Amino acid sequence: MKDTRLVYSTETGPICPKCQKPVSSCTCKKKRSELQPQFKPDGIIRIRRETKGRKGKTVTTVFGFDLDDQALKALAKDLKQLCGTGGSVKDGMIVIQGDHRDTVKGFLEEGGYEVKIAGG
Repeated sequence: MKDTRLVYSTETGPICPKCQKPVSSCTCKKKRSELQPQFKPDGIIRIRRETKGRKGKTVTTVFGFDLDDQALKALAKDLKQLCGTGGSVKDGMIVIQGDHRDTVKGFLEEGGYEVKIAGG
């Protein structure tokens, strides 16, 4: 097993894949935000249904907006009221509880956005 590498240590936490040091003291200047997926706005709003990492609960995620935080929170509030559920805004992505892809798509298309349903 010569092609193995350390991924996580109980003493220090996650390990950087490049420099093999703890992420907190990484020498290759790779930040935690770079390790997480970033969604770049390209003018198309994507709506996706997710259950992974949520204990089997279904959520609708909406991302791809080129809006500031306040406008995104206001839009999320309107979507939550329309769907009659809870939700949140995290890392430029709106998360709505439950499967509301069709409702959200109709609302955003009426608002003038170009919308795609992503995933399966």
